[in-house]
Amino acid sequence: MSMTVLIVDDEENARFNIGTFLENKGYEVIGVATLAEARNSLQQGNADIILLDAQLPDGFGPVLLEETAHMPSRPPIILITAYGDIDMAVGAMKNGAHDFLQKPIQLDELEQSIQRAEEVVRLRRELAHFRQAQQADFVLGASPAMKKVFSQAQRAATASVSVLITGETGTGKEILARAIHQMGPRADKPFIAINCAAIQSTVLESELFGYEAGAFTGAEKRKHGLMEVADEGVLFLDEISSMPTDMQAKLLRALEERTFRRMGGTTLINVDVQVLAASNRNLEKMIADENFRDDLYYRLKVVDLDIPPLRERKMDIPELVGFFISQNNPRMGLNIQDVTSNAMQALINHKWPGNIRELRNVIERAMLFCDDAAIDITHLPDELVKSQHKASSKKT
Repeated sequence: MSMTVLIVDDEENARFNIGTFLENKGYEVIGVATLAEARNSLQQGNADIILLDAQLPDGFGPVLLEETAHMPSRPPIILITAYGDIDMAVGAMKNGAHDFLQKPIQLDELEQSIQRAEEVVRLRRELAHFRQAQQADFVLGASPAMKKVFSQAQRAATASVSVLITGETGTGKEILARAIHQMGPRADKPFIAINCAAIQSTVLESELFGYEAGAFTGAEKRKHGLMEVADEGVLFLDEISSMPTDMQAKLLRALEERTFRRMGGTTLINVDVQVLAASNRNLEKMIADENFRDDLYYRLKVVDLDIPPLRERKMDIPELVGFFISQNNPRMGLNIQDVTSNAMQALINHKWPGNIRELRNVIERAMLFCDDAAIDITHLPDELVKSQHKASSKKT
């Protein structure tokens, strides 16, 4: 994925010359003239690397270092100084500047500085990818249904074919999709997820396919679509049932031909992506109601994985509970090792309408209120405790 450099300099010629140089080197470039514009770009997450002039019309450039000191992943900031102001540059480095360059800027020094900052960004991305992969560990469980799902998922991952994942809300469809990504030959390539239900239908096309500058009002510069970003990796289309039928046709064509055009563009872009789609709705019924294209359905359904709801695989609950406890202990600073038999029985007896997502939240809450080495029934939400009391009363 290309890096975006934010140039913050009130001199238009400097922005143009540096921007042209960096664009020719393969970088995306955004140029702004003020601190206010720089803050706005940072808030929108548009910058990977910042080239910051010290003297700006609305303030002193290095204040941006102080303002962003507590950002979890602040972009590397390269400060541009004039008149050999070494003291200011040293102060900026102490406040977290990645590097400083003196005016007039030497382009070879600029390129080397940008490359060093780029390496920092790449290392951060790799670390984030590793953490994401760790969090996405797939819990198989003991139930035959889940063992069958996992076996089929492994085959689909190896073959890099399209997969349709179905199941109720909260059953772990995205977790399974991430597991497929990690098990396959594309594990070191991008995993790009998009929730079709969370994006307005009018925006979905530009999100998937991107657009060229001038494609519509407000399209000031080229934007790469998520299908292009996912090239050689995996594209996960969550809630595919929410995709409008006209977009379904465009997606089908892109999948069939492995090419597409950005909005407003004429150039065909070739991509190689493994598409995983998920739905909690009955797509066959939607096809009958003419709300979903049957040709897209069969194109996505090379492998069909249906995740059963948690109430139908309660033998998996102990393993899931242990997994969530081990995940939460280091994050919450706890050392909980067990669950009492009463608490476990209450967890098994619950109906779990929210499936694995609900179970994860219940365990996190129980751990929050647990001061012992084991979660007891008193640490569980009232509705689980009451249902357990009812179940116990029936037995007696």
